[in-house]
Amino acid sequence: MIRLTDAAAKRIKEMLEQEETPNLFLRIGVREGGCSGLSYGMGFDDSKSESDTEFDIQGIRVVVDERSSRYLYGLEIDYEETSMGGGFSLHNPNAIATCGCGQSFRTKDDAGKPAEC
Repeated sequence: MIRLTDAAAKRIKEMLEQEETPNLFLRIGVREGGCSGLSYGMGFDDSKSESDTEFDIQGIRVVVDERSSRYLYGLEIDYEETSMGGGFSLHNPNAIATCGCGQSFRTKDDAGKPAEC
């Protein structure tokens, strides 16, 4: 469903090691908003609901809520370190349009609710 590049997996593992809370996982989701209509959310969490789906991706626990899963099928997360700093980039085959910052998108079937970034 979701793919992490080696660089992204390495950086996420480094970040998890720095956290003091045990048993954290990476939660990835989608909510309405952003200039293209739907926005990504990604962060560490330690609680999940029965409707969440959990994946083991390169030894990282990744959790996606039921509503977001339809938008994230095939998502690739990469991490790149440059002279200006580092950051994650998301490549979503379901997106037909994205904003300039790359944090919001829309799909063929769902334009979401656009808002200012």
